Amino acid sequence: MIKEWATVVSWHNGMAVLHCEQRSGCSGCQSRKTCGTGLLSELGRSAEQALHVPCEQPLLPGQRVKLGISESSLLRSAMLVYLVPLLGLFVGAGLLQSLFANDLAAVLGALLGAALAFILVRGCSLKLGEKRHYRPVILQIALPGQPLKIES
Repeated sequence: MIKEWATVVSWHNGMAVLHCEQRSGCSGCQSRKTCGTGLLSELGRSAEQALHVPCEQPLLPGQRVKLGISESSLLRSAMLVYLVPLLGLFVGAGLLQSLFANDLAAVLGALLGAALAFILVRGCSLKLGEKRHYRPVILQIALPGQPLKIES
């Protein structure tokens, strides 16, 4: 089980809205201003993600909760997101290269294959998101006004 702390934004009718802060591996590095990964992470989306997690117990805004998700579902999701577009890229390039025997056709096939794979991944991820096994669960709720104990 992979665990992470989140902050409660709101709670209404058994559904909690939580904010998780994404921590990248290079956020604490001394050379992050000159590193390509650090520069790309600044161009990307915000590091905060909002999650909607079911919780029967009422929660207060600002309260901290520990979320968990199984490693197997996280690995399957990562394989879907990374490997399927890569496979689409290679299959598209190979297919159009074999049909037209042209490098330009291979490039167009790679772009077309990757685009179709991204559409497929998007559809699959929406279906997987509805399954309970792929959703994070609240493992622990910190009491309001109590100091947090963070396990390392």
